[in-house]
Amino acid sequence: MKKDVIIIGAGIAGLTAAIYVLRAGHSALCIEGANYGGQIVNSPEVENYPGYQNISGFDLVNTVFEQAKALGMEYQNDKVLSVKKEGDGFVVSGEAASYEAASVIIATGAKRRKLGVSGEERLSGLGVSYCATCDGMFYRKKDTIVCGGGNTALEDAMFLSNFCNHVTICHRRDGFRGEPKLLEQLKEKDNVSFVTDVTVDEIAGAEKVEKLIYTDHKTGAKGEIPANGIFIAVGQIPDTEFVKDLISLDEAGYVIAGEDCATNVPGIFAAGDCRKKPVRQLTTAAADGTVAGLAAAQYTE
Repeated sequence: MKKDVIIIGAGIAGLTAAIYVLRAGHSALCIEGANYGGQIVNSPEVENYPGYQNISGFDLVNTVFEQAKALGMEYQNDKVLSVKKEGDGFVVSGEAASYEAASVIIATGAKRRKLGVSGEERLSGLGVSYCATCDGMFYRKKDTIVCGGGNTALEDAMFLSNFCNHVTICHRRDGFRGEPKLLEQLKEKDNVSFVTDVTVDEIAGAEKVEKLIYTDHKTGAKGEIPANGIFIAVGQIPDTEFVKDLISLDEAGYVIAGEDCATNVPGIFAAGDCRKKPVRQLTTAAADGTVAGLAAAQYTE
């Protein structure tokens, strides 16, 4: 059966898009390769979403998911492999089945980037983690390292500092891209320290993480930071590989689409963290979902 709109991705952007497609009187199928909710589902506290002083990421997403379901959203758990233009619509091919729609919204978000250093893969799950809120509690009263200099890294460090013995923030630059206020709060904490302007060479340990080895950019000297856990927060990679031959992407793989969320292919729209834009927050994801949902609905008319 052909749907009016297929939405690929069930984070805040995708679910919001589904709500607006349905409210416009059209059918919507949301396809997600993992669990619905995206990265925010693992956050224990969300304090920057209007209407909620404090809510867990899971509770927030679950509320939006149930709202979309109540409006008639169909949901399919499947990994999308490709999207192709066929006739006056599109065929979305997944591992489990193929689906047809008049228009498509790409809302697949982004995944955590890896450091790409020796020991990282071998010790993944043995002290190396990409999600502080998921794995942080395993390191209560232990020493941890956060690699990165953006908001995610600073937020991870703040979260870990609440129960870890010590947190070291390791960054390749002198300065930080994260929010100044958050940085200042971290500098005031007795159990947080900074190692900056360095290159991470290796994550070392026999059967689990024992230390991080780095090179100082200014002196060329090698250094070590003992740790029980290392959290990698060095950016994201958009999940857009499956549409690289169909729509325009930038050099980093983000979908090129303006504030109207329209791509270079009529009938395909992009919403959320996979779209090229300067700000990626829950509120901007919801805004993208609104715009893309209404645009996709209008396209099918």
